[in-house]
Amino acid sequence: MYLPAIVDFVPDQMTKAIAVFLNFCYLAHHAVHNKASLDALNDTLTRFHTHRAIFEQSGVRPAGFLLPRQHSLIHYQHLIKAFGTPNGLCLSITESKHISAVKEPWRQSNRHEPLGQILLSTQRIDKLQA
Repeated sequence: MYLPAIVDFVPDQMTKAIAVFLNFCYLAHHAVHNKASLDALNDTLTRFHTHRAIFEQSGVRPAGFLLPRQHSLIHYQHLIKAFGTPNGLCLSITESKHISAVKEPWRQSNRHEPLGQILLSTQRIDKLQA
């Protein structure tokens, strides 16, 4: 839906990189995988790493990519073989847990050596939930 909207506004190689990344996502979330689909997944990831260089060359990411979620893509093929398909997997659940476990208790602390305060607050919340 968004890909056709950016075609004339960004370089062609950026469009290709985004399209290949989306293809990777679609392939990774297949309900069933076999050798051919895993090989296609690996090939798509290789093409993404080739095309994403445009983001460095154009100055969007001049220092390169050091993103944990992009790094985790190289492990998908092995993890799918070991544990099966990631149907319904959403990485944003860790962010919501981080908010309730760290960010909210930090806001409640006095911000002076907050680690002990955060841990105490988290323990109290856990006891109340239990």
